[in-house]
Amino acid sequence: MAFFEFLMNEILSLPEVLVGVIVLVGLLLQRETFSKVFSGTLKSIIGFLILGAGATVVIGSLDSLGGIIFDRFEVHGVIPNNEAIVALAQQTLGKETALIMGFGFLANILFARFTPMKYIFLTGHHTFFMAALLSAVLGTAGLSGVSLVIIGSLILGFVMVLMPAIGQPFMRQITGGNDIAIGHFGTIGYVSAGFVGKVIGDKEKSTEDIKIPENWSFLRDSLISTALTMVIMFLILVLIAGPDIVGTYAGEQNYIMFGIMQGITFAAGFSIIMVGVRMILTEIIPAFRGIAEKLVPGAKPALDVPMVYPYAPTAVLIGFISSFIGGLISMFLLGIFSLALIIPGLVPHFFTGAGAGVFGNATGGRTGAAVGGFVNGVLISFIPAFLLPVLGNLGFENTTFGDSDFGIIGIIVGFIANLFS
Repeated sequence: MAFFEFLMNEILSLPEVLVGVIVLVGLLLQRETFSKVFSGTLKSIIGFLILGAGATVVIGSLDSLGGIIFDRFEVHGVIPNNEAIVALAQQTLGKETALIMGFGFLANILFARFTPMKYIFLTGHHTFFMAALLSAVLGTAGLSGVSLVIIGSLILGFVMVLMPAIGQPFMRQITGGNDIAIGHFGTIGYVSAGFVGKVIGDKEKSTEDIKIPENWSFLRDSLISTALTMVIMFLILVLIAGPDIVGTYAGEQNYIMFGIMQGITFAAGFSIIMVGVRMILTEIIPAFRGIAEKLVPGAKPALDVPMVYPYAPTAVLIGFISSFIGGLISMFLLGIFSLALIIPGLVPHFFTGAGAGVFGNATGGRTGAAVGGFVNGVLISFIPAFLLPVLGNLGFENTTFGDSDFGIIGIIVGFIANLFS
């Protein structure tokens, strides 16, 4: 049992190691040379570490921005954060979470092998988060022991093939192929953005085709446009907040220069993410043919949401900003409806809002990216408010799960479990 917990919590919960193992197995099944197996496995791990490093830089920048907003406006409520709520859940549900995650991964392979949904979910940390959610919801409904683990594992394995299958029609439009799937539990938000974009937008007017005058041609470079957008956003907020509040985060640095450098730092982190994504895709798609041919015929890798960012970098920014605006408006509406006040966290709004922008752009161009991002922002504000009562004691903490699928799955599973408990 101790070895199993070590395997689940310390090895397979690390996305870079999980993907490295998958690439290793895929290349071995294809009987590639030692050189190809070694380099492909190592490059896939390094690619994910590069992706993680970029995400850390982006999150650090956004955390400073979020802290400044919180301190300036003194808004109190629930801040969605997957890592924080899972850390709290592990204090009482650590063993159940590890078991559900391990057996859930096996269930994912079986569902992919014997159903038409041929997807292997490779986003290890989201698998871990969903396992924690299921252990909390099922435990609150009265399940325990073997029944909790078996039911939780089957549900986890099923949603690990269901969500990529739901998102795949839109992924084909984004990537122009059918090689990869979305493996991120914000899929309801992404699919909603795709549907809205299809209804109200025009995919021929892509965000990536926005015409820019020759004098402003430098804005065609996505890195430059990202940096300028974030610098402007940071500058507005630090000027509103003032030197005293910003000084808590800036230290000895001038508060205006702090705003400028944080905007540039965000762009640097985003650039690192893009490098990591390209490196992972180069290694994992060829290696996955071995899995598809031998273990799960026709299988596709379901990968984390940053995998779609390079397909529409401008839509990433539009989706993020629109999602955050949707979160701000929703925060006031939640107060009017006497629901739990969900404070928009910049980290979930960036990663899921950016994904929603890309999905919306694929079906509805620039209008789809903006409105799709906004819809995502509303969803990840209202859904967590309805999820809180289902989480039992965890619902009384000052944080909760942030991405759309956690709330939808949690509410449905909690409702069904309570019917039979």
